[in-house]
Amino acid sequence: MGYWDIPEGTDCAQKTWISTKFASALGLVGSAYHILAFRPDSAVEALQRGFATTATMASLGAIFGMTTCLTAQARDSPNDPLNYFIGGCASGIFLGVRTHSGITGTSACLGLGTLAFFTKAAKVEGWKIVGPPEL
Repeated sequence: MGYWDIPEGTDCAQKTWISTKFASALGLVGSAYHILAFRPDSAVEALQRGFATTATMASLGAIFGMTTCLTAQARDSPNDPLNYFIGGCASGIFLGVRTHSGITGTSACLGLGTLAFFTKAAKVEGWKIVGPPEL
């Protein structure tokens, strides 16, 4: 069962688990590229970098999944894209805390929140981004 198959505001644990798995996979891929691009001095340093990046991405996914689901429940408007903005913003704030930077947190909040908002809006309204044109 995929993320979009579960109704919004229900089964928060499952939605959080799915978003955490996806974010962890992105973290693994990203850390692999980072380790190849910027060679570490030792294998221990490579493992530390890989784990830190993957754990950060997994945390972002978990925060996003749980926040969007709980926001949908609290606001009684499950398909509102604002729930996704709030989830993306919460993930961005975590990035700011992780990097000890208010500017990073603010810009990540706005960036991830806006990306999540438009992703949900596109899903709700049926926007077609990729594929053959419809005439």
